[in-house]
Parts: sequence; structure tokens; C-alpha cells
Amino acid sequence: MRISREIKTAVIGIGGILLFILGYSYLKSSSLFENNKTLYVVYSHVGGLQPGTAVSINGFTVGKVNSVGFHDASGNLLVTFSVDDSFEFSKNSTAELYDTGIIGGKGIQILPAFDQGPIAKAGDTLVSSIKPGVTELVQQQLSPLQNKVENVISHADSLLVNINTVMDGRTKKDLKQSIERLHQLIANTEKTTEVLSELIVTNKTALEGSIQNVHRITEDLAMLTDSISQMGLTTTFQKLSNTAASLDQIIAGIQAGEGSLGKLTKDAEMYEYLTKTSRELSLLLQDLRLNPKRYINVSVFGKKSKPYTLPEQDPAAEDKIKQ
Repeated sequence: MRISREIKTAVIGIGGILLFILGYSYLKSSSLFENNKTLYVVYSHVGGLQPGTAVSINGFTVGKVNSVGFHDASGNLLVTFSVDDSFEFSKNSTAELYDTGIIGGKGIQILPAFDQGPIAKAGDTLVSSIKPGVTELVQQQLSPLQNKVENVISHADSLLVNINTVMDGRTKKDLKQSIERLHQLIANTEKTTEVLSELIVTNKTALEGSIQNVHRITEDLAMLTDSISQMGLTTTFQKLSNTAASLDQIIAGIQAGEGSLGKLTKDAEMYEYLTKTSRELSLLLQDLRLNPKRYINVSVFGKKSKPYTLPEQDPAAEDKIKQ
């Protein structure tokens, strides 16, 4: 049985179409015979997400990204992906966009929700989230440091401007002169140090002799101290201390009115009596000196003694009149 040319052409055309469909599906990493469901998710940005990128659940690949395109006029992006229909999860699960490596690359991982909600079916749109990558985290940490560095640079610029403002010609000249004087001072100090070194070297013998003399004087003082200790000055000082203590007791007794001296210092009548007696004794001695005939009348030849006549200026009488 001969097959007509038309039938052969039709078979070849249909086979070519099937091969084209299979090849296109292979190039898109999809299979016509897999049991997959297509889901959607909307992101504000995808960070370079490409079709064919793997979709995983708990680190296990369950699907791939089919396409990425604009969702609306606001610039949001609609990502279409397919997952294996053998694993069921809630419609409220989250499709998280994350970095697949340090050097770049984006992937989608589904964070399944087991909240007894409706099961995700083909055509559903999942909740989206974006996990910050290493680069973003580093940028977040470096942003405050960058701001601080910028502030420091700004302050440094202001400081330099102020310094340039202050450092006018006269100030620069004065500063230069001060630096020159400082150099001169350092040079003079070095010269003085050299002179002192030479002086020490020259008088080394004399300095050593002086140090030895000081050492001898110290030893002599130590020996003198030992000699004073051996002379019994400690006992003498102790006796002086005891004597002073006894004297303090005597003075305290006198102040308290104890003993003759205490009574004499505390008894006002005794003081007045002694004062009066002393004054009368003084008058008596004075009268005896001025008028001895009143008390002594000696007759050598047996003459009759004449009665004593009180003189006109009698100190005893004057004193009695004053009293």
C-alpha cells in the first residue's frame, strides 16, 4: 500500500510541530507531562531575577520561575512560577525573594503556612516578601558610618577654613619666629647639657670625694646618736618628764586651794592680813630709821632721859592719817 505524498507531508508537518513544542518546552526547562501548577507573586523589585530560576521549599527545589514582567503602571513586577502539585500548602503562604549567593543572584523560596486556610491552586497569587541580602545589610550598617565620616569631613573642612582665616600673614610670621626660637632653645639646652657633662667628667674626682665626705658625716652622726643613747639621756628625759608631772600636780593643788600656798592664793582675808602686816612692818622699820630715840634711849653718864617729842612730820602718823 502506497502512502500518498499528501499524507507524508501532513505527518512530517505534525511531527515537526510536536518536535518544536517539545524543544521549546525543553529550552524553557518545563515539561508537558509534569503535574505542576502555576502561581503568581507581585514584587516592587526583583533584583535581577531571571526566568528558569529555581523555586524551593525548605531548601528543596519544587519548581521554577516561568516569566517576569510588569504588573501595572506603578512599576510593580509580576512573577509567574510553577511548582510541583504534589506538595500542598496554604494560599496564605509567602513567596520570599532572597539572595542565592554572596556575589549575587536571586531566587524564590516559599514559606508554607499551615493555618488551615484554603490550599493554593493554579492561578492564585501568594503573599510577597523580600529578604535583605548581604549587600543590603552591609549598606545598612555602613550608612550611619558614612554619615559620620561625611560629618567629620565637613567639620574638618570648617576647621581648615577657620585655620586659614586665623593664620594670616602676621600670625604665620609669629609662628615661624616661635618655631625658630624653639629650635634655638633646644640648641642651647643641648649645649648646656654638653657643658654639664664636661663639668661632671672634669670634677668627677671632687664629686666622688664630696659624696664620700657626706657618707662619713652620716656615719659620724649615727655614731653620735648611739653615744647620746648610751649616755643615758633617755633616763634623764624620763626623770624630767616625771618632775614636770609632779610640778603639774603641785600647781593643780595650789589652784585648787590645797596646802599653805593654795590657801594663801585662795584666801582673800589672809592676803589682806599679810599685805597689812607687811605695810606696818615697813612703817616700823622706816620709823625706827628716822626716830631711833623713840625705841632706844641710852644714857652714858646717868642723865635722866628726856621725854620723846613726836616730830612734826611723822611718817607713821601720816600713814595712819592716810588710812
